[in-house]
Amino acid sequence: MLFDSLIRPALYRLHGGDAERVHERTVRALGMLSATPAPARAALRRHYAADTPVTAFGIRFPGRVGLAAGMDKDGRALRAWPALGLSFVEVGTVTGHGQPGNPRPRLFALPDSDAVINRMGFNNAGAPALAARLARDGTPDVPLGISIGKSKLTPIDEAVADYEASLRALRPYADYVAINVSSPNTPGLRALQDRHSLAEILTALREAAPTTPLLVKVAPDLTDDALGELLQVCTDHGVAGVIATNTTLGRDGLAAGDAATAAETGGLSGRPLTHRAREVVRFVHTRTGGTLPVIGVGGICGPSDAEAMLDAGAALVQLYTAVALHGPSVVRTINRTLAAEQARWPADY
Repeated sequence: MLFDSLIRPALYRLHGGDAERVHERTVRALGMLSATPAPARAALRRHYAADTPVTAFGIRFPGRVGLAAGMDKDGRALRAWPALGLSFVEVGTVTGHGQPGNPRPRLFALPDSDAVINRMGFNNAGAPALAARLARDGTPDVPLGISIGKSKLTPIDEAVADYEASLRALRPYADYVAINVSSPNTPGLRALQDRHSLAEILTALREAAPTTPLLVKVAPDLTDDALGELLQVCTDHGVAGVIATNTTLGRDGLAAGDAATAAETGGLSGRPLTHRAREVVRFVHTRTGGTLPVIGVGGICGPSDAEAMLDAGAALVQLYTAVALHGPSVVRTINRTLAAEQARWPADY
């Protein structure tokens, strides 16, 4: 493909192989696309999108393929993503306090493995800044999810108030809110997946936003027992669904050519996560009897991966690494394939 053979290598050469600078340049360019006249964006959308409506969490989505959190943390290109065929957009993860994230370098492409390692550390302008942008610029014409996490400076025992502050600031603009307790790049964050801590967070957030669908994003590194406990807490506290999965601390499945980069700390996404993410989706779907709809994310690199994720029980899928490494053509290919096979999966979850 043109993106793989020409555009991506040129971007990396231009920026000295710095994956984060390539990412920033891409989001800036998409911000310009977001500001173009609506007819131009609509023409692009007809090329990339497919009409495969599905309802989950009480929300109608025009298709099953969305953008995962992490690509557009601060919502700078909200109208561009639907133009590239994505049927919902999840921004963030944002935190109650703006923060710079971890020191650079912190984002690494592993092209031989079709993967990325990141230790970004929730770099974002903060929930109040995102709320101000959404109030000024509006939301996209597809469902908007907002992922919230704990500020690094907030002690773990004050996490509930931190999440609640972000939710209160952003709930007027969100079709759903994703609760990120599973990133490996904020110290102590994954401890919030345990029964007691998660129950405290969900109780407070449910009271703060009783009508907003809340989704919990889970780590792929949980044992079945720990995941089962987490799902019970979600069920007990009225969670609308689960996002499976976040990045992994594991390093299985990497190509020999990426061995040096694999030593970098951080969460791994992309092709090596394909099998495990699908296993977690299948476990969630089976354990809950389908009562907790799932957004499947992790290692979806092409149409067959998306189909397998839906077959495992996901209602929707999200892309991040595939779009970052291969460009929007992968969205179009997946959309066309799912449209041709849409009768295989329910239209209402």
